Amino acid sequence: MAVAPESGRARWLAQAYRYPAEVVGERPWVRACMVSGLDGGAVWQGRSGGLSGPADAELLAVLRGSADVVLVGAGTARSEGYGPADVHPELAEARLAAGQEPAPAIAVVSARLDLDPASDLFSRPPASPGARTLVITAARAPTAARQALERVAEVVVAGEELVEPALAVRELERRGLRRVLCEGGPRLLAGLWAADLLDELCLTVSPLLTGGGGPRILQGRGLQQYGGEGAVGRTRMTLEAVLAEDDFLFTRYTRQARA
Repeated sequence: MAVAPESGRARWLAQAYRYPAEVVGERPWVRACMVSGLDGGAVWQGRSGGLSGPADAELLAVLRGSADVVLVGAGTARSEGYGPADVHPELAEARLAAGQEPAPAIAVVSARLDLDPASDLFSRPPASPGARTLVITAARAPTAARQALERVAEVVVAGEELVEPALAVRELERRGLRRVLCEGGPRLLAGLWAADLLDELCLTVSPLLTGGGGPRILQGRGLQQYGGEGAVGRTRMTLEAVLAEDDFLFTRYTRQARA
């Protein structure tokens, strides 16, 4: 277990959480960043941010500062009040040296397109023209909603009735977006895992007991879509690192083989 240094923290964390070198030329690396309470709950009062803290927010900013694209479900984007990603002041130079845009793009997954084109995510200009918001949807999404969103975002079709995770990741790859950071929610993460696309999980364990029947970090329709809970088996993960601060644990796991 380690504690991040006080000086140069962002650059130190970016190095500790760097993406594998091979993703630049070969294939996307799908990393998820999630938070849960001590009793496994993934939200508090409807928001994952209710479980977070300053150190967790700092790590999330660094993970964003290393990614090409932030992949997020529509429900999470709405409940957490998403907008375009900001440029990380300490990591901007490294991004430019790596050939990345100054800030990552946001890619929102929504089969029904129940998104507000006037919301901050679409109305506030991105940090750079190359970081325009993407909306990943299905071919049978409502036509009127699709037309409205096409005026403010790039709309990408990845599936017929539902968004297919493998097609979504392939569309990101076609756009040169190989360093993928999934920020949830549980349904989107379940779909990525069930489709065997999840390479890495950065899980923050919050020192909070919340009780209740809230969702886990991996739950919902994505599991049923790929054969039901249990049918997709188990994935053995390897613990790569653990950091600690203010009673929070910051764990980083990479996958082994599915059992």
